[in-house]
Amino acid sequence: MLPDDWYPTHDVDGFLGRADGFLSSRPALHNTALTDIEKLRSRGAAEQDAEAGVFGRLEAGGEVRAVFYLTPRGRLGLTPLSAEQTDALAARLADLGHSPANVVADRDTAGAFAESWRRHTGAVPELFWRTHLYRLGTLTAPRPSPEGRGRRTSGKDRAHVVRWCREFCVDVGEQHSIDLIDAGSWDDSRFGDRHFTLWETPQGTPVAMAAATPAVGGMVRVDPVYTPAHLRGRGYAGAVTVEVSGAALAAGATDVVLFTDPDNPTSNALYRRIGYVHVADFAGYRFAPPARR
Repeated sequence: MLPDDWYPTHDVDGFLGRADGFLSSRPALHNTALTDIEKLRSRGAAEQDAEAGVFGRLEAGGEVRAVFYLTPRGRLGLTPLSAEQTDALAARLADLGHSPANVVADRDTAGAFAESWRRHTGAVPELFWRTHLYRLGTLTAPRPSPEGRGRRTSGKDRAHVVRWCREFCVDVGEQHSIDLIDAGSWDDSRFGDRHFTLWETPQGTPVAMAAATPAVGGMVRVDPVYTPAHLRGRGYAGAVTVEVSGAALAAGATDVVLFTDPDNPTSNALYRRIGYVHVADFAGYRFAPPARR
């Protein structure tokens, strides 16, 4: 592909006018793009910020074949691309003076772009994120199911949810979200727009938590799922995930997805037992400045 086949813009509404059908055509695979772009669109509309992000589409034969988006914090998101396409995009972004801090995409695309960016700019890529993507097939309640029930959170649960989200971030090493939470910027964190559900014992004690993103293009992502360390191994995570997943289906979601840690066989086995099916692997690379000679 020639670099000129990429069409970058700051106009998110115009971009979506051309690319929304493509993004919604594979909502599970495009889940991060759908949620991230919608968040940027909503924030830009609320703040009247025309520079909220950079959005681009790759067209061939009059049809959108791929998209990218670059957030104000430097996160570059990509839909699947060939090595030749990532090279053309890297050249175009470098020519335009953009400097992504990191890239997140399916594993092959992320790796190909990281190498293309290194070749064009000298920036040094470092793998910082690996994950499996699962899509819900037939939802199956865990057997045996733990005692208790799921309950959608309300305003009185906010402090509890914030505390558990911070603990989750500590567990997975998500420092940026920890910083936002500690600064009191909950709404700016990736959790600010989530719908949370608690799993409670029959006595009303919360023992696990799961959340879902707002539906975009028929897709809902379950994230995060968290059980405090001293309460794990009792079936609470599976129960609350089934609760949130079932609620998403009941609300009309066509695709319910989640990411898992490839190094955690317990959680991967759990999600398969309750009906989730492996779809793809994703990866993230951060970019360090070129090493000085």
